[in-house]
Amino acid sequence: MNGDKNVYKEIKYKICVSGAAETGHCGKDAFKMGEEIGREIVKHHGALITGATTGFPFWAAKGAKEEGGIVIGFSPAATEGDHINLFHLPTDYHDLIIYTGQHYSGRNLVLTRSSDAVIVGCGRMGTINEFTIAFEDNKPLGILQGEWETDEVIKHIIEKSHRAEERLGKIVYDSDPKALLDKLVKVIDKSKKENFGAYYVPNIIKE
Repeated sequence: MNGDKNVYKEIKYKICVSGAAETGHCGKDAFKMGEEIGREIVKHHGALITGATTGFPFWAAKGAKEEGGIVIGFSPAATEGDHINLFHLPTDYHDLIIYTGQHYSGRNLVLTRSSDAVIVGCGRMGTINEFTIAFEDNKPLGILQGEWETDEVIKHIIEKSHRAEERLGKIVYDSDPKALLDKLVKVIDKSKKENFGAYYVPNIIKE
């Protein structure tokens, strides 16, 4: 624990970062953007949830830990040994890794449903899979815009989904990590209030 940050008792949100495990197609700023997303999640009183993988989510985990935050991973593997030796996935920058034993598709379902919201960065098929699960569950979504094409692909999917109108209030876009988190936490608060009504009491935290 970083004593200067004192973030552990201030956690309000569980925010998943979804993105490519292989980031060669993502452009030169992808790692920097990933780290900044991780930092901003912590600054916005969130715990970072990842797929305990490489690439974009890994760099988000690095940023979150450098900011003094908590990072929880959901692995596709059944054991730590399989996580490292069979799936060749890292354990760095995570406080806790849960070994789902559900391979990638099952892990993605557990991962997104364990989160209050999902942020989508640069990615391909696995990232789109996590997006569609969250979209189908009507979960708050933050789409990080960048040099990659993922945000444009997602916009196209939403437009063709025939559910765009009912979902638009739950989806926010921005190319700036801080601005994206500013928007997303408001959507999370609104969503929780709608779900829990009078039982939802926002945890107001003074900066």
